[in-house]
Amino acid sequence: MISNFQDLSYRNTVVKCMCGALQHGGPDDEGIFSDAEAGLTFGHRRLAIIDLSSSGHQPMSDSDQKAWITFNGEIYNYLELKEELLKFGARFNSSSDTEVIIAAYLQWGIAAFAKLRGIFAFALYDKEKALTYLVRDSSGIKPIYYYAEDGQLSFASEVKALKAGGVAAETDPAWQIRFLAYGHIPEPYTTLKNVYSLPKGKFLCWNHRKASYDIHSYHVIFNESTIEDSITAKESIKKALGLAVHRQLIADAPIGVFLSGGIDSSLLTLLAEKERKTKLKTISIYFNEKTYDESRYQNLVLKQIRGEKFSHLVKQNDFEDFLPRIISDMDLPTTDGINTWCISKFAHDDGLKAVLSGLGADELFGGYPSFTRINYIKTARKYPSSLFKIANYSAFDAYRKIAFLTYNHPIADYLFLRGLYSPADISAILDVDITEVEDVLFANRKLPYVLNYDTQDAAWFEINLYMQNQLLRDTDVMGMSHGLEVRVPFLDEDFVRTAQRIKAAIRFDKSRPKKLLIDSFGDILPEAIWNRTKMGFTFPLQDWMKENKEITNESLYKRKRSRNIIKAFKNNSVHWSKAFALFQIQ
Repeated sequence: MISNFQDLSYRNTVVKCMCGALQHGGPDDEGIFSDAEAGLTFGHRRLAIIDLSSSGHQPMSDSDQKAWITFNGEIYNYLELKEELLKFGARFNSSSDTEVIIAAYLQWGIAAFAKLRGIFAFALYDKEKALTYLVRDSSGIKPIYYYAEDGQLSFASEVKALKAGGVAAETDPAWQIRFLAYGHIPEPYTTLKNVYSLPKGKFLCWNHRKASYDIHSYHVIFNESTIEDSITAKESIKKALGLAVHRQLIADAPIGVFLSGGIDSSLLTLLAEKERKTKLKTISIYFNEKTYDESRYQNLVLKQIRGEKFSHLVKQNDFEDFLPRIISDMDLPTTDGINTWCISKFAHDDGLKAVLSGLGADELFGGYPSFTRINYIKTARKYPSSLFKIANYSAFDAYRKIAFLTYNHPIADYLFLRGLYSPADISAILDVDITEVEDVLFANRKLPYVLNYDTQDAAWFEINLYMQNQLLRDTDVMGMSHGLEVRVPFLDEDFVRTAQRIKAAIRFDKSRPKKLLIDSFGDILPEAIWNRTKMGFTFPLQDWMKENKEITNESLYKRKRSRNIIKAFKNNSVHWSKAFALFQIQ
């Protein structure tokens, strides 16, 4: 969308170009709406999942054309909202969830945003008030990027669309520093200068008359009682997740489940099998490399369900063939997402338009090593921070991250747990002064409270930094690159609210990661799946990337430090993610 550009022809040309850059995510239809008086143009590429008819065409308006919308995502409670709105006299011309958003806004105003349950990023134009709202879901599952300069506002679901339209082309000089530290680019930043990600649970209000904007939260904080006993906790979890899966199976297009063989995807598959009226489709990946192959666990679940079971062998030569397109489809640089790109490709090839994913359970129930490792930081902070500078001189790459504890900053704590390269290494790789690296990483981003270095702090880091900045963004962009919508029941608004009400000592059990989740569904989850070492949805990338002639080509890397890292990677002394990050910045 372009707002406050006065030349209609120019606006439409730019928006048409931006739509072209997003065709992969919306292969079914294209639409453009312009309001000459407001200087506004909306563009939309449609992935039809609910109401597949032409009635679902976007941009869409109400019958009186009081409001217009371009909407990316799904509203899972739209039928309940529609029933409520009909009692107020609302009229509908389609069976789509899109039209329900418009009617909800016209009935309740901005209070409607908090009523929505789903994954969404949309722009809504109120013609009478001359206001346009950009709105993002409360978990930040769907992305929306905006650029507001010189009295003009532009936005898109991918950064590449803003660049393709010539709206924003200047590179942010700090992106490589952030990328090498995190392994991705943290919100709100992107690779482009002054192009930002709208925060989750927020809306941006653009005033067309004043050519200015402000950002507000619509997310409602509920003051609910804490769940303090395990029996109530298990009952609540069971009920809330069942509702989330029930909601998220709603679709008029083919839908299935990603089944990796782990606890989370297995649980969703078994719950979806109970809920789905028609036979359930599952998508799985397996490998020749037995260390990474989870087909044994996948089969334990597949034996319990009906329906089509798609299973795909992925080999080294597939990785070689896919890699150029994977990098092209990333939108923003990342060291994650290869696995999601591959399984999304297969899901698309198998005829699916939407899938359920187990993303979010580890973050909510303590499934990562960081939930215990955060105690190391609590101990380390008792010592002088200058002591940790010695880690910069370690010959063992894995120990160099300890240097983050030199900095008394919450982001340094997170990067100690999840970071890629230390500030000293980033300085050497990019040939920039270390003070510049430190300013980019630690000048801002204070947490809203004082860290206690407990499981709740680990959960905050995992949800708001790792999951938000990398897992969710990569999952969405890699899925949409194949015209596939990835849904995440563990991040259903009401399920998250339920999980966060549970007393930390019950929710995070020291004896076993995700014990509460496992115990809640012990009646359906096979013991062999939960009673084993956690692996995650992992590919044999350490071996595959070492065989890739481009990634391991030392002459490609400009700096001596980078070449030495690649040499160490080929000797198996450096993790593949570090080599992959270096490869992307060349």
